[in-house]
Amino acid sequence: MERLQKFMARSGVASRRGSEELIAQGKVRVNGKQVIVPGFKIDPLRDRVEVDGRPVRKPEKKVYILLFKPAGYVSTVTDPQGRRKVIDLLSGIKQRVYPVGRLDYDSEGLLLLTNDGALTYALTHPRHEIPKTYQVRVQGVPDKNRLEELAKGVVLKDGPTAPAKVRMLKNLGDDTALLEITVHEGKNRQVRRMCEHIGHQVLSLRRISIGPLKIGDLQRGRYRHLTNREVKMLMKMVKIS
Repeated sequence: MERLQKFMARSGVASRRGSEELIAQGKVRVNGKQVIVPGFKIDPLRDRVEVDGRPVRKPEKKVYILLFKPAGYVSTVTDPQGRRKVIDLLSGIKQRVYPVGRLDYDSEGLLLLTNDGALTYALTHPRHEIPKTYQVRVQGVPDKNRLEELAKGVVLKDGPTAPAKVRMLKNLGDDTALLEITVHEGKNRQVRRMCEHIGHQVLSLRRISIGPLKIGDLQRGRYRHLTNREVKMLMKMVKIS
């Protein structure tokens, strides 16, 4: 026997908390009967589970993919504007995977995709403060005071940013500079807005790491499966047993 919300999360319906909300909203039926009791237990092999009238398929094999997202792709599985999607870069993946978080359309770099709803929820929850590191080419060359301002945190329209790690990688010599910035928040277009706040427009942005995952020598537009060790490190970081 297994708790209903855990089964739904394993099946990729939503995170465990998201599944609990669907149950509380009366959107879930087991063998034709509405279930709103949290912690309701089912037999995954015998019971029929439906969400909004649609059957929930048995849990698929968990898949964890590290993709080098190119600029000019959206980090979604659908797009009303018909733009290219990161999902279009995958081939031979039978399971339906989803991006963990997002990278802006104009940004590139490391993007994790998976069908593990519990891990997705944990990695994107603010309480875990997962560090994400970016290499950012900006217009102009920020001075020491500007870099310190970024590191301490700046006030954006949607609130202050938390302290960040910031360092100058290189003065590129053409009135541009390459910075490395590590944040652990997920505000929309945060790194771009942080740089603009101190007067330096972002010309290009690449995410090179998320937690223990690094983009390494992966080529733009290519992907690879995570190793068992990498998956275990992610699970440990967000305290999933």
